[in-house]
Amino acid sequence: MEEVVIRLRMGSTDAHYGGNLVDGAKMLSLFGDVATELLIRHDGDEGLFRAYESVDFLSPVYAGDYIEAVGRIVKVGNTSRKMEFEARKVVSQRTDINDSAADFLRDPIVVCKAIGVCVVPKDKQRK
Repeated sequence: MEEVVIRLRMGSTDAHYGGNLVDGAKMLSLFGDVATELLIRHDGDEGLFRAYESVDFLSPVYAGDYIEAVGRIVKVGNTSRKMEFEARKVVSQRTDINDSAADFLRDPIVVCKAIGVCVVPKDKQRK
């Protein structure tokens, strides 16, 4: 199955905790956007996110980091679409060097993995 990838920079408004730590819920929000595009490509409809089967937060994310969120449909039911997601840090802030230093990570750091299920009602499927 095809993958959907989005990449964006975490801003200061995403930082929720001390030390500019980004709330883990931000990764789930990114996964929701990836799922929506996957459903549009697959069914011609945005569908609905029904549930997460699992979510694993693996590494911290900070304001200024660039995150790449990737998802793909791994199982198709009548109306359900099971998906796997992964969020990777591809640029890391380096405030230990100075306020504007950052590193491009040749080997991205996986910060979150999840498995979720979305639903597209039969009467809304167009493909």
